Amino acid sequence: MEIKKKYSNGEVTVVWQPSKCIHSTICFKSLPTVFNPRKRPWVTLENEDTNTIVEQVKACPSSALSYFMNDEDKQENQSTASTLVEVLANGPLLVYGNLTVKDNEGNESMKSQTTAFCRCGGSSNKPYCDGAHAKIAFEG
Repeated sequence: MEIKKKYSNGEVTVVWQPSKCIHSTICFKSLPTVFNPRKRPWVTLENEDTNTIVEQVKACPSSALSYFMNDEDKQENQSTASTLVEVLANGPLLVYGNLTVKDNEGNESMKSQTTAFCRCGGSSNKPYCDGAHAKIAFEG
């Protein structure tokens, strides 16, 4: 069973899935008032406004962080009309948008927001990035 932790400020709920996290550090370097891995809980939404939190969650390269609005009338449509692919220097291939990933056995999984694909070959969670590129000093 996959672990999902939820943090809410009453307006938005942030969901963290540790198994997807590639430890890019973008969240806590960009928004340390909300994300602080040295504290428990490490996510404290009360320290920032909802729009700032949502924008930071959208920047998560692995989709380990996601969100939903608690008020369904305000819920943002997270689908996108197009897909963007970004190659990170010495890191993963990021795909922004909605996509279906089919594995070598034909199993399909739906991904949305941002998906990080391994480029270094060292991930133990292929085809997804698990941060191994940093450990093996991947250059590319």
